[in-house]
Amino acid sequence: MKYQNKMEENLLILRFNFLFLLLMLCHLNAIDVLIAKNKISYNAPILKKDLRLLSVEKIKKRCEPLSLKRLDSNKFIAKHFINKNTVICESSVKVYKKNSVIFNFGNIQIEQNGKIIFENDKYITIKKSNGKLKKIYKNGQNK
Repeated sequence: MKYQNKMEENLLILRFNFLFLLLMLCHLNAIDVLIAKNKISYNAPILKKDLRLLSVEKIKKRCEPLSLKRLDSNKFIAKHFINKNTVICESSVKVYKKNSVIFNFGNIQIEQNGKIIFENDKYITIKKSNGKLKKIYKNGQNK
Protein backbone atom coordinates (compact mmCIF):
# COMPACT_ATOMS: atom_id res chain seq x y z
CA MET A 1 0.00 0.00 0.00
CA LYS A 2 2.79 2.42 0.92
CA TYR A 3 4.67 1.52 -2.22
CA GLN A 4 1.63 2.28 -4.41
CA ASN A 5 1.05 5.71 -2.74
CA LYS A 6 4.72 6.57 -3.16
CA MET A 7 4.55 5.59 -6.82
CA GLU A 8 1.45 7.73 -7.38
CA GLU A 9 3.19 10.70 -5.74
CA ASN A 10 6.23 10.26 -7.96
CA LEU A 11 4.01 10.00 -11.02
CA LEU A 12 2.16 13.17 -10.04
CA ILE A 13 5.45 15.04 -9.48
CA LEU A 14 6.71 13.80 -12.84
CA ARG A 15 3.56 15.10 -14.57
CA PHE A 16 3.93 18.52 -12.94
CA ASN A 17 7.60 18.68 -13.91
CA PHE A 18 6.73 17.78 -17.50
CA LEU A 19 4.00 20.45 -17.60
CA PHE A 20 6.39 23.01 -16.10
CA LEU A 21 9.02 22.10 -18.69
CA LEU A 22 6.53 22.57 -21.53
CA LEU A 23 5.51 25.99 -20.21
CA MET A 24 9.15 27.04 -19.91
CA LEU A 25 9.89 25.93 -23.47
CA CYS A 26 6.95 27.96 -24.76
CA HIS A 27 8.25 31.00 -22.92
CA LEU A 28 11.80 30.50 -24.24
CA ASN A 29 10.51 30.81 -27.81
CA ALA A 30 8.79 34.10 -27.01
CA ILE A 31 10.10 37.30 -28.60
CA ASP A 32 9.98 40.63 -26.77
CA VAL A 33 8.46 43.31 -29.02
CA LEU A 34 7.30 46.90 -28.64
CA ILE A 35 3.59 47.45 -29.26
CA ALA A 36 1.89 50.81 -29.91
CA LYS A 37 -0.53 51.78 -27.11
CA ASN A 38 -2.11 54.51 -29.24
CA LYS A 39 -2.19 55.48 -32.90
CA ILE A 40 1.09 57.01 -34.11
CA SER A 41 0.85 59.54 -36.95
CA TYR A 42 3.17 59.91 -39.93
CA ASN A 43 6.45 61.65 -38.95
CA ALA A 44 5.41 61.63 -35.27
CA PRO A 45 8.16 60.90 -32.72
CA ILE A 46 8.25 57.41 -31.23
CA LEU A 47 8.12 57.88 -27.46
CA LYS A 48 8.41 55.26 -24.71
CA LYS A 49 5.16 56.41 -23.13
CA ASP A 50 3.29 55.45 -26.32
CA LEU A 51 4.71 51.90 -26.34
CA ARG A 52 4.50 48.78 -24.21
CA LEU A 53 6.70 45.69 -24.05
CA LEU A 54 5.04 42.36 -24.83
CA SER A 55 6.24 38.80 -25.37
CA VAL A 56 4.83 37.07 -28.42
CA GLU A 57 5.49 33.65 -29.89
CA LYS A 58 5.76 34.66 -33.54
CA ILE A 59 5.86 37.74 -35.73
CA LYS A 60 5.78 38.36 -39.46
CA LYS A 61 8.88 37.20 -41.33
CA ARG A 62 9.63 40.59 -42.82
CA CYS A 63 9.29 42.41 -39.48
CA GLU A 64 12.44 42.92 -37.45
CA PRO A 65 11.14 44.32 -34.15
CA LEU A 66 12.54 47.57 -32.78
CA SER A 67 14.42 46.89 -29.56
CA LEU A 68 14.15 48.93 -26.39
CA LYS A 69 17.93 49.34 -26.33
CA ARG A 70 17.93 50.84 -29.84
CA LEU A 71 15.01 53.12 -28.90
CA ASP A 72 17.06 54.46 -25.98
CA SER A 73 20.12 55.16 -28.13
CA ASN A 74 18.36 57.15 -30.93
CA LYS A 75 15.33 59.33 -31.56
CA PHE A 76 12.94 57.79 -34.08
CA ILE A 77 9.99 59.04 -36.12
CA ALA A 78 7.29 57.00 -37.87
CA LYS A 79 7.68 56.36 -41.60
CA HIS A 80 3.94 55.75 -41.92
CA PHE A 81 0.76 55.71 -39.83
CA ILE A 82 0.96 53.00 -37.14
CA ASN A 83 -2.27 51.55 -35.74
CA LYS A 84 -2.96 50.83 -32.08
CA ASN A 85 -1.76 47.38 -30.85
CA THR A 86 0.67 46.99 -33.77
CA VAL A 87 4.23 45.69 -33.48
CA ILE A 88 6.82 48.41 -34.10
CA CYS A 89 9.20 47.14 -36.79
CA GLU A 90 12.57 48.58 -37.83
CA SER A 91 11.11 49.22 -41.29
CA SER A 92 8.29 51.33 -39.78
CA VAL A 93 10.60 53.89 -38.20
CA LYS A 94 13.57 56.02 -39.18
CA VAL A 95 16.17 57.93 -37.20
CA TYR A 96 15.14 61.55 -36.65
CA LYS A 97 17.36 64.12 -38.32
CA LYS A 98 16.62 67.77 -37.78
CA ASN A 99 16.38 69.36 -41.22
CA SER A 100 16.09 73.09 -40.82
CA VAL A 101 17.24 76.06 -42.84
CA ILE A 102 18.11 79.38 -41.20
CA PHE A 103 17.61 82.53 -43.25
CA ASN A 104 19.49 85.62 -42.13
CA PHE A 105 17.87 88.89 -43.26
CA GLY A 106 20.10 91.34 -41.40
CA ASN A 107 18.67 91.64 -37.89
CA ILE A 108 15.99 88.97 -38.44
CA GLN A 109 16.68 85.25 -38.55
CA ILE A 110 14.00 82.83 -39.73
CA GLU A 111 14.22 79.09 -39.21
CA GLN A 112 12.18 76.84 -41.51
CA ASN A 113 11.91 73.04 -41.37
CA GLY A 114 13.13 71.47 -44.59
CA LYS A 115 16.19 71.40 -46.81
CA ILE A 116 17.50 73.70 -49.53
CA ILE A 117 16.84 72.46 -53.07
CA PHE A 118 17.76 75.50 -55.15
CA GLU A 119 19.32 78.89 -54.50
CA ASN A 120 20.05 81.87 -56.72
CA ASP A 121 20.42 85.66 -56.29
CA LYS A 122 16.68 86.30 -55.95
CA TYR A 123 15.23 83.40 -53.95
CA ILE A 124 15.81 80.11 -52.17
CA THR A 125 13.62 77.05 -52.74
CA ILE A 126 13.22 74.66 -49.82
CA LYS A 127 11.43 71.35 -49.54
CA LYS A 128 9.39 71.02 -46.35
CA SER A 129 9.10 67.78 -44.38
CA ASN A 130 5.58 67.21 -45.79
CA GLY A 131 6.95 67.30 -49.36
CA LYS A 132 5.74 70.76 -50.40
CA LEU A 133 8.09 73.25 -52.03
CA LYS A 134 8.37 76.79 -50.69
CA LYS A 135 10.04 79.75 -52.34
CA ILE A 136 11.48 82.42 -50.04
CA TYR A 137 12.77 85.59 -51.66
CA LYS A 138 16.00 87.07 -50.33
CA ASN A 139 14.44 90.50 -49.90
CA GLY A 140 12.18 88.97 -47.21
CA GLN A 141 8.91 88.54 -49.05
CA ASN A 142 7.20 85.18 -49.02
CA LYS A 143 5.18 84.18 -52.13
